[in-house]
Amino acid sequence: MRNAPTILHLDMDAFYASVEQASKPSLRGKAVVVGGLGPRGVVATASYEARVFGVHSAMPMAQARRLAPNAAYLVPRFTLYRAISDQVMALLRELSPLVEPLSLDEAFVDLEAGGAARDEESARRAGEKLRADIRAVTGLTGSVGLAASKMLAKIASEQAKPDGLLLIEPGTERALLAPMPVRTLPGVGPATGDHLRRAGITTVEELAEAGEDELVRLLGKAHGQALYAMALARDERPVVAEREAKSVSVEDTYDVDIHDRLRVGLEVQRLADRCVRRLREAGLSGRTIVLKVRRYDFSTLTRSETLRGPTDDPVVVREAAARLLDSVDTTGGVRLLGVGVSGLADYTQEDLFAQSRPVPAAEEPEKGAVEAVVERSAPVEREWRAGQDVRHTEYGHGWVQGSGLGRVTVRFETPQSAPGRVRTFLVDDPALAGAEPLPLVMDPPEPPSRPGPPSGDPHGGTPPRTPEDTTGQGSSDPASLPKSRSGTLGGGAATSRP
Repeated sequence: MRNAPTILHLDMDAFYASVEQASKPSLRGKAVVVGGLGPRGVVATASYEARVFGVHSAMPMAQARRLAPNAAYLVPRFTLYRAISDQVMALLRELSPLVEPLSLDEAFVDLEAGGAARDEESARRAGEKLRADIRAVTGLTGSVGLAASKMLAKIASEQAKPDGLLLIEPGTERALLAPMPVRTLPGVGPATGDHLRRAGITTVEELAEAGEDELVRLLGKAHGQALYAMALARDERPVVAEREAKSVSVEDTYDVDIHDRLRVGLEVQRLADRCVRRLREAGLSGRTIVLKVRRYDFSTLTRSETLRGPTDDPVVVREAAARLLDSVDTTGGVRLLGVGVSGLADYTQEDLFAQSRPVPAAEEPEKGAVEAVVERSAPVEREWRAGQDVRHTEYGHGWVQGSGLGRVTVRFETPQSAPGRVRTFLVDDPALAGAEPLPLVMDPPEPPSRPGPPSGDPHGGTPPRTPEDTTGQGSSDPASLPKSRSGTLGGGAATSRP
């Protein structure tokens, strides 16, 4: 194991909800829940104010509404989330070439590989500077864990939440882990946790005391050996800069079961086209087309077809998905559909175009299909969803608070403004249109250079920059975000400072 805390784990705090609070001044300091708003929607992220009521990620949205009926419920804005994630990942890559993104809001960084940290003090300075730079560039906060391994760094960032930094001192790892529940360790999910509990093992200390042989007997060789090593604070996994995608897929869950076979077929074609767009955006192609169907009774069927070579041709993918659909009985209703492509490559095989039959005149596409699409898409263009960005020719930029009964309510405000006024319009008001999200911070500073060696500061480097030090940033400081804190875990104890 490494003997210095040079692995950094960053986890943005309640990322989607924090973006919404920063973007919408009237929601700062209030409960915000982001996710699918339909009857079958689930919570993607809940703000810390909403978590007080018991709302958490992956919870059914209906249950969240019962727990926090007065919270703001918003649809995700992934375009904005990805743009902010790109800014954060750019800051991480300033620290080191070894950055392993886990999601839009989470990543590991090997500080030693970038020369950003060699010991505890330099690692702490790098972590504090990163948090300050994220705040200056995005207006958001993130929690940082620093340790000698990926497992411990992630545990430290969880302990540091929200808006904190925690460093686990070398030599204190086992004392820190001992009282923690076994579910703290990677790879211990509900099933494994219940299996261990039935064997009388509930803490990491008890896991270590059980011994490797007993864990192998209970869980199998690979899993048992891995968990025993983690219980002893051993984790040699390196930070991997590039993760090769194994598949590209898209899926939709429908609020009401789809029974009409034509509608199911049109949905599969639409998903196939979306999947191909993602393939092309990533510069990839694939050989295996996969169809996923979840029926009315929650039974999930997966069908696949492997082509002669990789393709990114939408006609080929659509036709393969249609053939797969022919083998699935959907008469009882469908609640989820998905189309994916696996067996990825960074090239296409031209002769695959021969696999798609020539498109006859009637398939431009068929008249009935065109009419069905038009009939379904026309109302969607004027469907206003809570949280959606809009612009009014007179009142400017705003966001949808809600809609119904032929009317839509909009609050007009921007990330840099005070809480705005609310106005109501007819849903087909020609002066109201959808809009692109506004940046959270106007003219953010250039990405900083990597932390250098100690200089005038007796602790090395320069003091972390705060939003108050950055001209014009004060108004974009999300008032709902808590004060920052940092600490060190040594000997199992934690200390904090303002």
